[in-house]
Amino acid sequence: MESSRIVLVIEYDGTNYHGFQLQVNLPTIQEQMEKALWKLTQERIRVASASRTDAGVHAKGQVTSFRTKSHLSLESFIKGMNYYLSGDIAVNAAYRVDNTVNIRRDAISREYSYYILNRRMRSPLRRKFSYLVSHELDIDAMKEACSMFIGKYDFVSFASKLGVEIKNTVRSVYRAEISRKGDLTTFNIVANSFLPHQVRNTIGSLLRVGSGRMTIDEFRSIMEAKKIGSAGPAVPACGLCLMQVNYPYTF
Repeated sequence: MESSRIVLVIEYDGTNYHGFQLQVNLPTIQEQMEKALWKLTQERIRVASASRTDAGVHAKGQVTSFRTKSHLSLESFIKGMNYYLSGDIAVNAAYRVDNTVNIRRDAISREYSYYILNRRMRSPLRRKFSYLVSHELDIDAMKEACSMFIGKYDFVSFASKLGVEIKNTVRSVYRAEISRKGDLTTFNIVANSFLPHQVRNTIGSLLRVGSGRMTIDEFRSIMEAKKIGSAGPAVPACGLCLMQVNYPYTF
């Protein structure tokens, strides 16, 4: 029986998981997806993702894929997976695609948002999805720093670590902006891909600028240093969300 490739677009609250990728004796999104697929299809299926979100990071538009011999309809995959998955993971869309599709390699950009709750008091309702900063922030200074990211640069200074598989630390950033609405400040960034902890270290440095503890020139010198671990400190994962993954085609 021939297999086909299925793409699922999923959403999840990453609070209780150690990231997307499988880890020994630790709960991950991939583990939950594969368990649900086993219950649905009775197949041992390996699930791939377009972006390997870290522990505690959320997703609104994570893209996953797998091969299956099942002839279930796409609607059955959506309903069946949502039946077996826990309440903090949901499948929002399903597509049957050509077997040549590679959701990681084919992606042209990934979009992340980071949410900063900028007020004196904590919010029990928003604590899992934002980072509380109680002091005043200079949003204009943070916007100025953001403008330096746009373009093609070596972002090694903003990485916490580099695995052996990362040979090139140059990334193309297409959008980097800060906006504020009420007490919520949002950082949005779109790039072809990201280095480990790049976004969270970026926010850490931007908050130092916004707090007056770092000048724009000092921020620029971090970028120019090209020395791993120069930026930061990394902010908590709770405020970070993978918004969507973009492709040169539609599924």
